[in-house]
Amino acid sequence: MTLTNQLTWPAHLADAGEKLEQGGNAVLEAFDGLRQILEEGGDARSVYRALRRVPDALQTLYPLAKMLPQVNRFFLDPPLRSDGRLQQRFLDAPPADSSGVMQFDANGKERGGFWLYVPETYVPDHAWPVVMALHGGSATGRLFLWSWLRDARSKDAILVAPTAVGNTWALTGADPDTPNLKRILEFVCSKWNVDATRLLLTGMSDGGTFSYVSGFDAGSPFTHLAPVAAAFHPMLGKMADPDRLRGLPIHIVHGALDWMFPIELARQARDTLSSAGAQVFYRELDDLSHTYPDEVNADLLSWMNATSGARR
Repeated sequence: MTLTNQLTWPAHLADAGEKLEQGGNAVLEAFDGLRQILEEGGDARSVYRALRRVPDALQTLYPLAKMLPQVNRFFLDPPLRSDGRLQQRFLDAPPADSSGVMQFDANGKERGGFWLYVPETYVPDHAWPVVMALHGGSATGRLFLWSWLRDARSKDAILVAPTAVGNTWALTGADPDTPNLKRILEFVCSKWNVDATRLLLTGMSDGGTFSYVSGFDAGSPFTHLAPVAAAFHPMLGKMADPDRLRGLPIHIVHGALDWMFPIELARQARDTLSSAGAQVFYRELDDLSHTYPDEVNADLLSWMNATSGARR
């Protein structure tokens, strides 16, 4: 199923019309893919492939947020869509090369590079929190960026979505990802005014697991960790630097119906890390399987703000 543009757009709106058509078609392709899976059968990978068209649609539509109030509201958290003052801040924000959605590749390659979102309302006279969001095993930073952009935009946070150096994050063997994340964060801190007490490392599935692996490193710059639907082994806690864990704010989110990483792993993480002295906030979602619940993002930001500077 595709949309056919029956409207003749005025010249100054032709680009908007094209983007609306492209975004609508991407969403319809996602639904067509899901419908085909229901009718013909398919596995979880087929579902993920179909749903990848949704970030494509969001990326296509986002430039219209500056032009169309309806799109502007769509890219705000639902409770804030009636906040006329907030909406107007984005509509009035002057164009700037230092804000919006940006891509930074790694020597021409996506792997090892990152996507960045700096709210268009950014001003350098105060320090901004940073969310570094790590994709799941089969995704990329470009795809995962859109799981967080609405919340970063609404809550005044800089968002970084890197892509793993390898096929997924370095969960075993050599680890090129941890130094790469540090390099990326150093770059962001050199260009924008960043609050060093609010640096959140979070991720989904393999990305969540790697937020443990990398975030437990004694030299990690991140002040908060928030693994979502992540695997955990007690050895992670035993191998971590004790001083690093002591007092470290960690927010665990996991679905009780997770079929890939059973809920027992999250409960084990909660108990092990709490015993090691970490400040663990545990959230178990009864109706969630192995997926990313983006409705928790606003809560994660509120939690980070409430616990910033707790280890001073």
